[in-house]
Amino acid sequence: MKLRFFLAMLLICPVMVQAEIYKAVDENGHVTYSSTPIKGGKKIILGPLPTMDAPPPASPSGFPRVDGETQRNRDDTRYMILQNELSEEERLLAEAKQNLQEGGANPEVFRGKDGKTYRNVAKYDEKIKALSDQVEQHQRNVDALRTEISKLK
Repeated sequence: MKLRFFLAMLLICPVMVQAEIYKAVDENGHVTYSSTPIKGGKKIILGPLPTMDAPPPASPSGFPRVDGETQRNRDDTRYMILQNELSEEERLLAEAKQNLQEGGANPEVFRGKDGKTYRNVAKYDEKIKALSDQVEQHQRNVDALRTEISKLK
């Protein structure tokens, strides 16, 4: 009977376990923590741990709400805006690809003092790099717009 009472009390009453913590600093500045007393160590007395308040409600009371029809209209407008931006960005991507293709077909040249024509490889590489960067930028924009549109559906 006493054993059952004792077990019931253990289950009902929360048991708080505390360990003593000791801190020691040696001559080299190394810090050692222990749960048993250390020679030259001092007992650390810790205060209670900070607790967090409950998170605020999802939206404060009095926060304006939008009915479903208004939200659908807003979503439709956003969808149309994103579609227009996507069309424009796809046009710019096609134009940038065309410019890159034309730039690759027309190497940079110059005439030397002897009258011969030479290729300016550094200037050509610089031009191709700039055109490639434009293609990559427009491709990233198209991908981002498609991602946004897919989230609306």
